[in-house]
Amino acid sequence: MIRLSSIIAIVLLVGCKQEVVQDTSPLPLTVEAVGHYCQMNLFEHEGPKAQAHLGGLPQMPLFFSQVRDVVAYVRLPEQTHEILAIWVNDMGAQDATWSAPGTTNWIAADEAHYVVGSRVIGGMGAPELVPFSDAVKALEFVAENGGTVMRLAEIPDDAVLAPVALEGDSDDADFEQRLRALSRASGD
Repeated sequence: MIRLSSIIAIVLLVGCKQEVVQDTSPLPLTVEAVGHYCQMNLFEHEGPKAQAHLGGLPQMPLFFSQVRDVVAYVRLPEQTHEILAIWVNDMGAQDATWSAPGTTNWIAADEAHYVVGSRVIGGMGAPELVPFSDAVKALEFVAENGGTVMRLAEIPDDAVLAPVALEGDSDDADFEQRLRALSRASGD
């Protein structure tokens, strides 16, 4: 009898357990949203933005100041949470501009057409991946700004993971000279 009541209790407990599905719908961009890497308000940066929804973290997605940053995030091996969804601004949306890319015009990252290698610079000063839902609009952007249209899986790692030389950066020779000077000064 005790064994039967234990089995019934276990069945009832299992039956009561509800599977909660995490909502991965894109959230509107608000003044409270800050970039994952820079921790700066996203409205302070021009160009398209991104958000990534992670498994087990339903409170708020990670926001990114540049689309390039979310692609880099996905490709880095240090991730500890499953990436459930990534959303990027559709720069072909009716009201999207470089200075105001939009707050609700999100498209799924894996469905976007990206302009890679254009002359435009993202909000953090690095070359940007410019997403469009419409391939024709992406090609129009290429005609004006250069670059190549690619799908997410086609974007090469060096387009998102390679170092970026920003205006005013020293070249490698200058860096090596400064490094040698530091080594001599410390007695190494």
